[in-house]
Amino acid sequence: MTTAPQIRFFDRTTPPHVATLVLLAGIPALNMSIFLPSLTRMADFFQTDYATMQFAVSGYLAATAVLQIIVGPLSDRFGRRRLMLVSLVVFIAATIGALFSTSIAAFLGFRILQAVVATGIVLSRAIVRDIYPPDESASKIGYVTMGMAVIPMIGPTIGGILDQAFGWQSSFVFLSLAGALVFVFVLFDQGETGQPGGITFADQLKGYPDLLRAPRFWGYALCAAFASGSFFAFLGGAAFVADTIYGLSPMLTGAALGAPAIGYALGNFLTGRYAVRYGIDRMTVVGCIIGIAGLAVSLALSVAGYNSAWLFFGFSTCLGLGNGLTLPNATAGLLSVRPHLAGTASGLGGALMIGGGAALSQFAGTLLDVESGTVALQALMLVSMVLGLASIMVVLWRSRQLARRRKA
Repeated sequence: MTTAPQIRFFDRTTPPHVATLVLLAGIPALNMSIFLPSLTRMADFFQTDYATMQFAVSGYLAATAVLQIIVGPLSDRFGRRRLMLVSLVVFIAATIGALFSTSIAAFLGFRILQAVVATGIVLSRAIVRDIYPPDESASKIGYVTMGMAVIPMIGPTIGGILDQAFGWQSSFVFLSLAGALVFVFVLFDQGETGQPGGITFADQLKGYPDLLRAPRFWGYALCAAFASGSFFAFLGGAAFVADTIYGLSPMLTGAALGAPAIGYALGNFLTGRYAVRYGIDRMTVVGCIIGIAGLAVSLALSVAGYNSAWLFFGFSTCLGLGNGLTLPNATAGLLSVRPHLAGTASGLGGALMIGGGAALSQFAGTLLDVESGTVALQALMLVSMVLGLASIMVVLWRSRQLARRRKA
């Protein structure tokens, strides 16, 4: 569309209001983070170890990675509104199933099924592209993704307070009520915005060989995967660190887990302000360096014996700041390598990023014990961020090669 249509709140004959889109993007972030302060108590409840319980994070991420690829084509075929309503019904049912689970196998099954709510992340952005012209879409997407940045700050705190007051199950009661609220918003406010003739699975698959042969795509995609993998490793182990190693209460654990999101929000702000001036490659490199510097200092202090919750979680804000600079710019880069394959690149890049995060998150859960302390987790996060920097250096090397060829 060349001009934005008139939008009336709670009128499904018009496209959805931006508030509804914020909720669509925000509830997957809430679902990801709210129960993290409760992981160790949930492991005790289900009589399992922390590494197995942590699959509630990594398995969820793996399912989300698959959804990154298939949601777009499905919504093109069946419609954005219909797919979102079905996804929310499945999410609410899965949340109630997780709430009443009595075995770890049943809980993890329902937890992975909850990943269907990640449809909201994909479709909220797609809907913005449907209804707004290019010069407005970036601004609107900024509002939409604001929910994804803010909610991880408050989600663990909410979960920690609920756990401390009522037990870990209360977080899933809260999630089911939140899902029902978003369902009402979608039902009465989200008009259909999809247009027929979108990209099919077959068309998407045809674009893969061209992307996979492009070194710059791999550089950007792996940079995003390793940078986000460092954060997902943090998610995989930080609850154990806060609860078992530092002995924080559920409420303080929730607050501590939100520390990286503070840096991430600042990084997103700086990206919006300076990306055009300095370019996406330079911003990506700076983000990686900031993340590496913060993690390296944190690891060095721990090895030297200066270890406390304030230091561990305080320096994790540097990881968040680095990712806030790295991820938006690396994502913009992978979309620009083959502009005619932007949709395919978005799905494949997102799958690599979330899938890699799932693997590192699960690995982090297996590394931790009281004797090793935080060092193993800090080292894993640092190595992942260094690999992210190495990946973006491949992009710079390839860009110089292409520039020399054009001059010749």
